[in-house]
Amino acid sequence: MKVLVIGATGTVGGAVAAALEARHEVVRASRRGDVRVDMTDVDSIDRLFAEVGPVDAVVCCAASGALAPLAGSSDAAFWDGLRGKLVGQVNLVRRALAHLTAPASVTLTSGRFAEPVPGSALGHLVNAGLEAFVRAAAVETPPGIRLNVVSPGWIRETLLTLGMDPTPGTPVADVARLYMEAIEGAPHGRTLIPGKPTTPHR
Repeated sequence: MKVLVIGATGTVGGAVAAALEARHEVVRASRRGDVRVDMTDVDSIDRLFAEVGPVDAVVCCAASGALAPLAGSSDAAFWDGLRGKLVGQVNLVRRALAHLTAPASVTLTSGRFAEPVPGSALGHLVNAGLEAFVRAAAVETPPGIRLNVVSPGWIRETLLTLGMDPTPGTPVADVARLYMEAIEGAPHGRTLIPGKPTTPHR
C-alpha cells in the first residue's frame, strides 16, 4: 500500500511511519519536511494531495492542541484549537475521499484526559467532536473506504521528555500498533484506545 502519514516528524507519527515502512510505501508529510502540509489551511491540504497523488491510506498524527481556559481566553485561541485539530482533520477526510481507491482507509487522532481539569474544556470538545464525527461519517464513506480515529492518551516517551512520571503513559510502539490495526485491519467508524478492545464507539 501507499500510505500518507501526516505529522511524521512527531513522536507518534514517526513511530507509525517506521512501523509501516516494513511492509508499505510511506509518504511522510509535516509542516517542515520535504512534503509539507499545514492542517489549518485547506489550500495546503489540497496541494498535498496534488503533490502526492492517489494513496491507499491516509493517517493523521498531527493533532497537537493546547489547553485554553474557558474564561479569559481570546476567541482566537479557541478558534485556533478547533481549526487545527478538529476542523483540519475533518477537512482532511473530505478531501482524502477523492484520492482513495477502495479498499482504503483514513485514520485520525483524537486524545484523552483522565478527568476534566482546568483548561481542558476545549480539548474535550475537540476530542469528543472527532470521535463523534468518525462514528457518524463512517456511514457516508464510499464502499470499501474505512474511517477510524485513534485516541492515544499520554505517550510514555513524551512524559519522559517532559520530566514527568512515565507510569501513566503508553509506549509509543504500542500506540503505533493501534494505527497499524486501523490501516491493515477491518475497523470502521471506531475509536481505538490503548488497552481497550476495538469495539464500536457507542
